[in-house]
Amino acid sequence: MNYLKFLVEEMHTSIIASLNEKGHPITCAIDLMDYDSHHLYFLTARGKNFYQRLKSNPRISLTALKGESTLSCTAMTIQGEVIEIGNERVIDLFNKNTYMYDIYPTKESRNALTVFQINEMTGEWFDLSQKPIQRANFSFTKESSTHERYFVKDNCIGCHQCFNNCPQHCIDISQLPVVIKNENCLHCGNCINVCPVKAVIKI
Repeated sequence: MNYLKFLVEEMHTSIIASLNEKGHPITCAIDLMDYDSHHLYFLTARGKNFYQRLKSNPRISLTALKGESTLSCTAMTIQGEVIEIGNERVIDLFNKNTYMYDIYPTKESRNALTVFQINEMTGEWFDLSQKPIQRANFSFTKESSTHERYFVKDNCIGCHQCFNNCPQHCIDISQLPVVIKNENCLHCGNCINVCPVKAVIKI
C-alpha cells in the first residue's frame, strides 16, 4: 500500500495542526499536492499565520478522511517535521493541481507562495469501511519507530472475557495465551479492563 500516494491522490485535503507562539495547537485545512517515496509536499503563502507557525515550530500533525459516512470512512494520521524548500517547485505543484491557477492566477500573485516538505513521518491508516476494521502503521524516519499495540502475556488463563467484550472480536482464542490481532483492533481497551488476571497490556 502506497500510503503517501493514496493520501495525495485520493484524500488530498488534510487538517494540519501546528503550534502558535503560546504553544497552543491551531488547525487549518491544507491540500497535500505531491509526494515521493518518503515525503509529502504542500504550499502556503508567506503572509499567512500558518507560515509563521511552521517557521517557529516545524513539528506538525495531520489527519485526512475519505468517505461519505463514518462506516464508509478511511482515515490517515501523520506526524512529522516540515522544512521550507522555497518557491522553485511552485509551478510544478500548480501543474499537478491546476485549480491553483484560479486562486493565484498571475505570476506576480504566485510570488507570495513557498513550498514545504514533510519528512521524518510516522503515521496510521484506519479503515472503518472493511469488516473487521483495518489498521496499519507506517514510518518514514531515519530512526526505528514503535507504535502502540495490545499484547497478551503468558499468564492468560483462557477465560475468553477479552473476546466476549471485544467489539471487533479480533482476538484469536484458539491458542493460549490468546492473541490480539492488532491490525483489526479499535484500541478501545475493553480487553484490559475485563481481564481477571491482568494479562492484557498496552505496549
